Amino acid sequence: MTEVAWNPFYGAPVYPAERYTALAGRIGTILKTDNDVLLVQAEAVVALEAVATSLARPGFSALNVVTSAYGGWFGQWLRRGGADVIDIVAQPGLPIEAGAIAVALDAYPDVSVLALVHAESASGILNPLPEIVALAKARGIVTIVDAVASVGGHALDVDALGIDIAVIGPQKALGGPAGVSALSVSQHAWELALHDGAPRDSILSLADLKAWVDAGCGALPGTPAPLEFFALEAALDRVEAEGLGQVVARHERAASASRAGLAALGANLWVPAEQASNLVTTVSLPSGIKPTSVVGFAAGLGVELTPGVGTGSSHLMRINHTGARATFQTVLAHVVAYGAALRQAGFPANIGAASEAVAKIYSS
Repeated sequence: MTEVAWNPFYGAPVYPAERYTALAGRIGTILKTDNDVLLVQAEAVVALEAVATSLARPGFSALNVVTSAYGGWFGQWLRRGGADVIDIVAQPGLPIEAGAIAVALDAYPDVSVLALVHAESASGILNPLPEIVALAKARGIVTIVDAVASVGGHALDVDALGIDIAVIGPQKALGGPAGVSALSVSQHAWELALHDGAPRDSILSLADLKAWVDAGCGALPGTPAPLEFFALEAALDRVEAEGLGQVVARHERAASASRAGLAALGANLWVPAEQASNLVTTVSLPSGIKPTSVVGFAAGLGVELTPGVGTGSSHLMRINHTGARATFQTVLAHVVAYGAALRQAGFPANIGAASEAVAKIYSS
């Protein structure tokens, strides 16, 4: 009989049930919240859909901020459950203005929740989260924040801001796995989510996870994927060793250096620094150059540049400085590759000045 050569990835040990409590607590520390922390055995888009599905029902109203496809999906999931949804749509590829939210809240005083994305990886923009949450809280409205792209890249204090539901994925700034996610839920949010028609016995059920919390955060429902949870632990180990404040500062520096280098190239930054994400910097391509040509040229140098995503973003190029990419070496490589792609296409680009600008940020 042929002996089978086992791969340890196939035969990973079961994730110990007694460690889920500590894992949820560590995520709560990152989010700076005492609210319930739920673990979802799927990528963050499933956690977001679970929130919408658990809340939505006929007679339920929501104000939904749309600054990318993710906001659009959230509105669809709410409507599927019978909710009345008012979409507040930003200009393509741009952040929403807090003033527009104030006007909408005055026009629709009966909304129960307000949902928005904090930082958009699709376009590199940052929505004015503190201002928007404050507007909602002043009216007693439950707030839902997609912080998947922002956690670890931006300061996020759930309890200080008064965020009722914050959904995160560890695969971006935290440098963890994509196959598991988490969310924090306040008591105010539970009052809306635990209604008679809320889904049960489903991966989209917050009620099931509330029962898990109330039972002491032991074994999760279903069959947990151990590799994902071991990987999440390892990512949290790295974050805690570096220090969350340092992780955020590293992303801030990478963003500042990227903007400085791109500006020195003569590139057109898409949004000003105060409206920009610390994880992705976007530039508007010069007329006559296609994103595919820039992507292909950079790939030939071993550098990954990506086009903008979504309506109105086809002219944007994204420079990714998320997670492990938030380093001097990677930022410099991205800026130089973009400058070289511009020159290859016949556009002027001062690569020397750009390199000096990046180095100046990192040496200061």
